[in-house]
Amino acid sequence: MPRVVSVYFPLLPIDRIRRHASEPLPVDKPLVVVARSGSKRWISAADPIALKLGLRVGMPASKAQAMVADLLMVDAAPAEDAAVLEKLALWALRQYSPVVAVDGSDGLVMDTEGADHLQGGEELLVSGLVNRLHAHGLTVRAAVAETWGAAHALARLLAAQTTVVPVGHVMRTVIDLPLVALRLSSEIIQGLRVLGIDTIGKLSAMPRAPLTLRFGPEPARRLDQMFGRVAEPIEPIRIPELVEASKSFAEPIGAPDTIARYVRRLVGQLSARLAESGLGARRCDLIIHRVDNTRQYLRAGLAKPVRDPSRLSKLLCDRIQTIEPGFGIEKMVLVAVFAEPLEERQVASSLIEEEIADITPLVDILGNHGHRLFRVTPVASDVPERSVRRISPTAPATGQTWANKWPRPPRLFANPERIEVIALLPDQPPAVFTWHGKRRKVVRADGPERIFGEWWLRPREFHAVRDYFVVEDEQGERYWVFRAGDGIDPETGSHFWFLHGVFG
Repeated sequence: MPRVVSVYFPLLPIDRIRRHASEPLPVDKPLVVVARSGSKRWISAADPIALKLGLRVGMPASKAQAMVADLLMVDAAPAEDAAVLEKLALWALRQYSPVVAVDGSDGLVMDTEGADHLQGGEELLVSGLVNRLHAHGLTVRAAVAETWGAAHALARLLAAQTTVVPVGHVMRTVIDLPLVALRLSSEIIQGLRVLGIDTIGKLSAMPRAPLTLRFGPEPARRLDQMFGRVAEPIEPIRIPELVEASKSFAEPIGAPDTIARYVRRLVGQLSARLAESGLGARRCDLIIHRVDNTRQYLRAGLAKPVRDPSRLSKLLCDRIQTIEPGFGIEKMVLVAVFAEPLEERQVASSLIEEEIADITPLVDILGNHGHRLFRVTPVASDVPERSVRRISPTAPATGQTWANKWPRPPRLFANPERIEVIALLPDQPPAVFTWHGKRRKVVRADGPERIFGEWWLRPREFHAVRDYFVVEDEQGERYWVFRAGDGIDPETGSHFWFLHGVFG
């Protein structure tokens, strides 16, 4: 089932101007973008402050200037806006989906069928996308639906930053939206309103023949596209810098063995072209064009630049069973959407056989099956939960090591869990503690190990103290627990007890 993400940038010209201004523009002053045609000048975009003051898109610039004295006015630059949108499309192509296109002058559209699991699901995909764009100073809304038309309409007409329409719920979601959601011309919309048709639901209830006779085929076509009755393929963005190989078939193919054979041929061609450019692929997309005018795709990500045909072929061919050829495949395109320089290195000869363990092939296989891989590395911090961070499984060693003065549990909780404890203050370990509703009697204990707060980084931790104990219960299970505070002074902590890790 196709899943389409529409990304809408309602203030793209405003955001571009603020991000690329030679000097920071005052954030408390209204800002508008002024377009011109001959002697006519009008507002083509306005920031929220200007809108609150009564300015509107389409308003003559002279009238806006008369209404607001300290108005900031910048000339429109459609070419620069289009260049920003194209860069955003290429970024989304490399990060989220093989099928990404520019949608008008204010948005992007991408087909994420089969790609959302790499981001943890559709909710995490769109929320992560919106958050990353917000971090770069862009105002954005995004919607996911089964069709381009539905996602386009919801991203633009709903106030929510992210909207995910469940499969099969498109009609009930869009039925009450106004006609502007259908991407019809203003003349057609005005004509329909004269007839009392102002929502998608009312339009869909009308007989087709009279509508087509009066307004042409466009209203019915847009309705069918929105409801998924007619396909609306997305033509993905491509630039000359992308290395690709393609194969068109005189007769459609569909057998898995045949698909695998041609995939290996395409990989061979792509690897040869990468070698000519001195590049290695970090991400490859196999786009399947079916005879019913729909597409499927496979994405293969790699931990480091690669152009080994056998390795690339394995990553793609291992997932051929996910391809549904339908009535047949008429074209396949293999694109290296993300490539990096790759230099051949000569292995020095040695009398001693040295075994070099390369885990990147395993990382690639697991990563392309939806697993999110990482390894942990030490961080210079006395606070246990801050002394470790996640890094890429193939990242070089950081050179940091953990201190081994006191034992640390192999399973450390990200957030310490509160426990009920019976213990003598200030320095005695727990005699009994209750965790997850189970009472445990302590038979052995070691400690305390006192850890102080990092007051030089967090002033609130100037007096903070934790006293850690390694305790063992009657079943031989060992736990790492601590008391927040020194047991005497309330300023050092709450004196509550927590379980922070488990040994063994």
